[in-house]
Amino acid sequence: MKHNSVVPDSSSKLSKKEQVADMFNHIAGKYDFLNHLLSLGIDKGWRKKAIKSISDIAPKKILDVATGTGDLAIAAAKSIPDTTIVGIDIAAMMLEVGKTKIADKSLSDRIEMKVGDSEALPYQDGHFDAVLCAYGVRNFQDLSKGLNEMSRVLRVGGKIAILEFSQPKAFPIKQAFSFYFKFIMPLFGKMVSKHSTAYNYLPESVMAFPEGKEFCTIMENAGFKNVKAQPLSFGITSLYTGEK
Repeated sequence: MKHNSVVPDSSSKLSKKEQVADMFNHIAGKYDFLNHLLSLGIDKGWRKKAIKSISDIAPKKILDVATGTGDLAIAAAKSIPDTTIVGIDIAAMMLEVGKTKIADKSLSDRIEMKVGDSEALPYQDGHFDAVLCAYGVRNFQDLSKGLNEMSRVLRVGGKIAILEFSQPKAFPIKQAFSFYFKFIMPLFGKMVSKHSTAYNYLPESVMAFPEGKEFCTIMENAGFKNVKAQPLSFGITSLYTGEK
């Protein structure tokens, strides 16, 4: 099954992009609570690793694609001094939650949140020193198009870091994760978010996503070099890094 054929609601006539935007707008108010709870808090460590992978070039301008409520952008602003960050997302309600968090942390002068399409980024070629994306590429309608856009707006010598869920391979983590992901997470997610499909879509989209070497090849085809995949937390998630 191709990853872009997995959509939040298979009965809907909306495009995947439209469905994803609608889904995240609907769960925006509960997203942060569920995100940290369902990941058992270890998502913070994953974001730190992504930021560390780009910090050696001391980026002045960072683009955070599919920023959501801005957790990665906020973490980057705290970790890398003298940088400005643009967070872009198609879900306006997620951005509104993010703007409140950013203002509360007195980071509004360094982080800008904008509604925008990852597959048609409104920036000139080579505009950014680094590009980040946490758990967003899986939701792209056209994965190659989105990655090509991320490559286009990244300067030569710039770095990219992408976090995405992956499937553990080793016993018993593989079996435990599969059970949690397929049964516990959707049940709890539906109870809290009151959204009927969002947390069923999550495991389905992860299962269909091209991970590891396959995703590295797609990144290389988009113009990135020195691409590496680093499994984190027994392979529950993966950090993909590359250079322009």
